[in-house]
Amino acid sequence: MKNKIPKFYGLRIYFVTSLLYMLLVFPFVMLLGFKNLPQIIGSKPELTQSFVSNNARGDLDEKQTNQKTKTIDTTKKAILEYGTVDDTTGFRWSYQEDNQTENATYYPVLLRSLLFSFALGLLFNYPFKRYFKLKRKRKAISRKLFNFVKTWLLRVPLINGLIFLAGLLFALGHAIYQLNYNIFPNEVSRSVFETYVVISAIASLLAFLLIYFWERNRVHLKYLEHVFSREELRRRIFKIKKGRIQNKLLVSNFMTSLLPLTIVMFYLFLSVTHINDLNIQPDETEKLEIILGEEFLKGGGIQEMTEFFRSDFLKLPIAIYVNAWNSLFMFTGIFSGIIIAFIYLILFIRWTTADIVKPVNELLTQMEKTGEDHINEYAIVRTNDEIGALTEGYNQMSSRIRNYINNISRLNASYSRFVPIQFLDILGKKSINDIQQGDQVEREMTVLFTDIRSFTEISESMSPKENFDFINRYLAYMEPVIGRNKGFIDKYIGDSIMALFPGDIEDAINAAIEMRIKLAEFNQVITQFGKESVDSGIGIHSGNLMLGVVGGEKRIDGTVISDAVNLAARLEGLTKIYGGSIIISEDSLVKIEDSENYEYRFLDVVKVKGKKKAVYLFEILNGEPERCRELKGKTKYRFGKAADMYQNKEFENALKEFQTIVAINPNDTAAQFYIKRCKKFLKNGIPEDWDGVERFNE
Repeated sequence: MKNKIPKFYGLRIYFVTSLLYMLLVFPFVMLLGFKNLPQIIGSKPELTQSFVSNNARGDLDEKQTNQKTKTIDTTKKAILEYGTVDDTTGFRWSYQEDNQTENATYYPVLLRSLLFSFALGLLFNYPFKRYFKLKRKRKAISRKLFNFVKTWLLRVPLINGLIFLAGLLFALGHAIYQLNYNIFPNEVSRSVFETYVVISAIASLLAFLLIYFWERNRVHLKYLEHVFSREELRRRIFKIKKGRIQNKLLVSNFMTSLLPLTIVMFYLFLSVTHINDLNIQPDETEKLEIILGEEFLKGGGIQEMTEFFRSDFLKLPIAIYVNAWNSLFMFTGIFSGIIIAFIYLILFIRWTTADIVKPVNELLTQMEKTGEDHINEYAIVRTNDEIGALTEGYNQMSSRIRNYINNISRLNASYSRFVPIQFLDILGKKSINDIQQGDQVEREMTVLFTDIRSFTEISESMSPKENFDFINRYLAYMEPVIGRNKGFIDKYIGDSIMALFPGDIEDAINAAIEMRIKLAEFNQVITQFGKESVDSGIGIHSGNLMLGVVGGEKRIDGTVISDAVNLAARLEGLTKIYGGSIIISEDSLVKIEDSENYEYRFLDVVKVKGKKKAVYLFEILNGEPERCRELKGKTKYRFGKAADMYQNKEFENALKEFQTIVAINPNDTAAQFYIKRCKKFLKNGIPEDWDGVERFNE
């Protein structure tokens, strides 16, 4: 079943990533700002001085100092207006206010950068969004739009990630520029901003990875089959280096395990304060006990510990503590990091699982279809890792199997033209490879023989090639009729056809009637090319047949051996004598379930060559031309009455009846045949052993 056409996600991924970026960055900024707020607020506007020449360096004498002090008030306006002012003593003076620090400009730059990324992302993603919208609405898609989507779809994850990352990096670059080229009011403000730049860099990397893997998941699992054809998706269409599931799991573990641990460690690192910053003296034991804990001071007296602290212990890196504010900062930061990590955990577990489970499930489904002989479809290669390689390998194997099966099918179809499939079914064989010399089975079937009358004389006027062409055209009309009526052709004998019908006798009779109709169509065609029309006879008989395989080591053939086959061939020959198109034996006639569906008449009782038992003949009239069928139906009762007279040796009465029939239907060959026989017996007398059965020895 075809997947529902999805919506294309672009800006909504940008928006969610922006929220996660803010969730990771701004709690940290606010807490860090509050933590250092007293120090930031406590900074005052100040005038700073610096030397502007090497000649002015050195200690200033008292006169110069007094003079400089007097000029500060008079030059303050100039300093505020121009930023810096050089005086005659060689000093450069500057004046700076806290509320004018340049780091406050970072947030507008970040906002403008994100808006620019959103605009650029909208421009890039719009063709994809329009393509899938048109496809959902089943509207026409221009060739240009289709080519664009097909060319860039696989690059969507990387390009969208880079577009979003570019905005963040621009803002980050602006922040680094401020760190390198701007003066902060104090070291605390600069330290806060430096830490913020670090966390922003980490958040930018995480934002890029989130967009990349989110888009890649949707491209591989949602969009591929709606852009590329199934023939193209039989193999890996990715142009990048082949991936591995191991790498995919490593990335997932990094984003879901190492990421939260890194965030926790980062906040722990930011939450500690060095004891040396408190300016605690070694003799302030109460403060040391509060900071370091009572257990730290056990095992030695205060005097010994005082001597120890005099050895600069308080200046060592391990002399740290976490105060109440730092604890709040730490727990808040860790909580924020855990929320982000939890969101990443859900997303990456979902994506990683889908990247593995969906391609595997599709592959298993396709394997089940292959097991059910549905081998015309392929599994979609959605990934570039081992599962993608497995799927691609399966598709190649499936393609080879399909080609092999198609070759076998064509080969079997070719074999079936020599050995019918029905022949194999009757023998209980699945393929021709299972046939062995001597295989045989006995079945009751109906045999149909048909032959073109006087074909020997017709063929004398044609070349060998014309003979072959003529026969092939004739057989092309007759062969489908037999198949449509549940029969199969056992063999061709020149212009003759021997067909077998394993089912009902009606199948053979219906086939014979339709063959007579097709013969009329064939004659209509060949007469247009200057050829004479032809006629045919059909004999039908039912009985037990031995169907099997005969031959030697190098050559075998399937055939049918039975008296029923010989009798059907004899009945076909009798059509020339009795002038009927379809002659059927009594053994076949009695097997018809509803004889009213057919129009027939009794012909004669005969003994054919090779048969000791007399056979009752009947003529099926349904296959005759309309006028002939009408006249034979009109004289059917009279013909039966005359035949009874003939069997009872009432030749004079029988002769009169048959002559009356011929007067009505001059083309009734059977009545004419009876007239000749009646006259012969009236002229020559009746043999003593005559039993009313006509014997044919040829």
